[in-house]
Amino acid sequence: MQASSFRAGFIAVAGRPNVGKSTLLNALVGQKIAAVSPKPQTTRKRQLGILTTERGQIVFVDTPGIHRPVHKLGQALNEEARQALADADGILFVVDASRPPTAEDEMVARHIRALEPPRPVVLALNKADLVPGDQRSAQEALYRPLVPQAERLWISALTGENLPSLLNRLFALLPEGPPFYDSDQVTDLYERDIAADLIREAALLHLRDEVPHSIAVRIDEYKERESGAAYIAATLFVERDSQKGIVIGRRGAMLKQIGTTARKAIEAMSGRRVYLDLRVKVRKNWRNDEAFLRQFGFTPRPRKRKAGRKSSDKP
Repeated sequence: MQASSFRAGFIAVAGRPNVGKSTLLNALVGQKIAAVSPKPQTTRKRQLGILTTERGQIVFVDTPGIHRPVHKLGQALNEEARQALADADGILFVVDASRPPTAEDEMVARHIRALEPPRPVVLALNKADLVPGDQRSAQEALYRPLVPQAERLWISALTGENLPSLLNRLFALLPEGPPFYDSDQVTDLYERDIAADLIREAALLHLRDEVPHSIAVRIDEYKERESGAAYIAATLFVERDSQKGIVIGRRGAMLKQIGTTARKAIEAMSGRRVYLDLRVKVRKNWRNDEAFLRQFGFTPRPRKRKAGRKSSDKP
């Protein structure tokens, strides 16, 4: 039985691309559920990271990085992030504090400041491991005007610096009430969904800059064998024939590298042996193809109430 002071609610994790949102989510929930790579826009869909303790339950909503879109996919990603902000009980605004604020940081801040009613905000000054202590005050001053009312905290998603303090502040933002999800649930995605993200993560890690963001991954088969191993067949879609050749590589070498990296990541996630079968297809200009985007769930969705409680259940 939860104590009467048990708190539960939704925290939107917002920020521009590549500030460490997914790395932070993985660190906070204690296992890898979100794809991570050094390249921007690794996250393409809202994903829940669920942390349940004796104190309460935080449902983190990992959002795509808000950016200036150049195609319909980018527009859909921005809408995903905006909807998550509007539906949240509180906002965790993550910035790369090792650098000055960018125009995209200001874009995120404008969306946060425009929310009605206003939401409580914690500004996480991430990558503290890259900023010497005597420089932090000056860097923090650069970010303070973005959301003046926000609480500010230096953290490092990579080293874990100040993450317990961050959780304390986030729990304080939530209303009292029962949990939304079972205590052993850590995400809303199925294994096959996470596998698709890990395959795309592997492609982001291995491919040159002009190719990775033209890739979409579809899981065609996800079967469990009698031995307990999993057989996964997946298709990597690219936009041009030249990209297909790059992804496959000479005599299939690049696709093999991508497959090996992805297989190891999926095995670590699932705790079992995986047989991974990858192929590559061309879908011309898919990032501006509305029918294709709908198949992959990238089109904006109408806002709806958070799942898990009836409307009368929320305090």
